[in-house]
Amino acid sequence: MKKFQRREFLKTASIAAAAAGTGTIVSCSNEIKNESAAINTQKKYEWKMVTSWPPKFPILGEYAGKIAEWIDEMSGGRLKIQVYGSGELVPAFEVFDAVSLGAAEMGHAAAYYWSGKTSAAQFFASVPFGMTARQMNAWLYFGGGINLWQELYSDFNLLPYPSGNTGGQMGGWYNREINSVNDLNGLKIRMPGLGGKVITKAGATTILSPGGELYTNLERGVIDALEWIGPYHDYLMGFHKIAKYYYYPGWHEPGSTLELIMNKDAYNKLPDDLKNIIAAAAKASNDLILAAFDMKNTEYFYKLKNEEKVDFREYPAEVLSKLKEYAEEVIGEISGSNVISTKIYESYKKFHKNISYWHEISERNFN
Repeated sequence: MKKFQRREFLKTASIAAAAAGTGTIVSCSNEIKNESAAINTQKKYEWKMVTSWPPKFPILGEYAGKIAEWIDEMSGGRLKIQVYGSGELVPAFEVFDAVSLGAAEMGHAAAYYWSGKTSAAQFFASVPFGMTARQMNAWLYFGGGINLWQELYSDFNLLPYPSGNTGGQMGGWYNREINSVNDLNGLKIRMPGLGGKVITKAGATTILSPGGELYTNLERGVIDALEWIGPYHDYLMGFHKIAKYYYYPGWHEPGSTLELIMNKDAYNKLPDDLKNIIAAAAKASNDLILAAFDMKNTEYFYKLKNEEKVDFREYPAEVLSKLKEYAEEVIGEISGSNVISTKIYESYKKFHKNISYWHEISERNFN
């Protein structure tokens, strides 16, 4: 991290930490409570953070590590966190269980990986044809989204914080042209979350593979197509060497939120100043990860286009229209499946409708 970023971050974060010392607790849900906090500055804590990303993976794994560094530095070494990449302590898709059960105190991942635990979790990652990164942040921080997220995860002994966003993604790599929705029929594609459920309605088969296995799976034909993130990571993964067409837009993930989750039992044992330090680190990573993705994806878009001569293809309008129909069906099935899912999606849908209209007015001339 550049020095000016670190200074600004520590200046901001110190306000949160100082607030805890004076009895003011600032939570990620933006509520302020006055409590007297007795802080034991001598007690030290050692935590483990498990992630869904390969070790030190660019941006995703890097910022998981930065979160641990920031917390260590702001706490004066009172809270040290050892970060583990996927497979080092637990597999990529077992982060949720590991933190829930207390095998690790903290995790860094994306909520749509846990659809098998609770389908409503997917609303806190990304919704096909849904909110952008900025809109998601507005809903989470000021539209009640975080409160709903914490309510959903409370049954699993977890406390979630937003901790990054990829921004808008690309639509995926294919070795077949997609001229109609029928061209998706029979494809084996890596696409997680609600987007994966949508594309199965078009006749595709979705296969959820961790990032470290994607290149090999595509090269060997285990999958026929895949989406990962965007130009930066896709270039580093080398997908342009084994796939013909790079489709856009990323209808399935218009702004994918990342999560920092904590075991509630472990979290509740922390003094209030350390809780606020964690919240400050999560908020800092939420901003910086999105900025890093925007910068790097712009740079590598031009690398792929101008240097690698990648064939960028736009999904035909009729394909997007049909996928949007399928998305409405999938979301309807999930949102109506239980009380909490209905509650979350009603909040999401109302906020999305209002902010989309405002952004259409306020930002339409800037795109």
